[in-house]
Amino acid sequence: MPLQHAPDSEAAHTIALQALAFLASDGERLGRFLALTGMGPAELKAQAGDTALLQGVLDHLMRDESLLLVFASDAGLKPEQVAAAFHALGQVQRARGRHG
Repeated sequence: MPLQHAPDSEAAHTIALQALAFLASDGERLGRFLALTGMGPAELKAQAGDTALLQGVLDHLMRDESLLLVFASDAGLKPEQVAAAFHALGQVQRARGRHG
């Protein structure tokens, strides 16, 4: 079933940046993300706008339903919009792979 109202790449990036800010707003959430990715704070900051990193942030949220629901509520989004943003960023990554 196709996703309705799938975000464009700009909207998907915005949602992912909101998700990153959500993680960064809580030391425990951010610490868990960093521990799972093996990244340090400086590396995260340097790569904050990277499409692959932003897709990873959304993937992290989608793997933890309670975290996803809190983020979606805080951001005024439906969880399905977060999933659609994840998929839109994946399309950007695939397009870059073909053309980059």
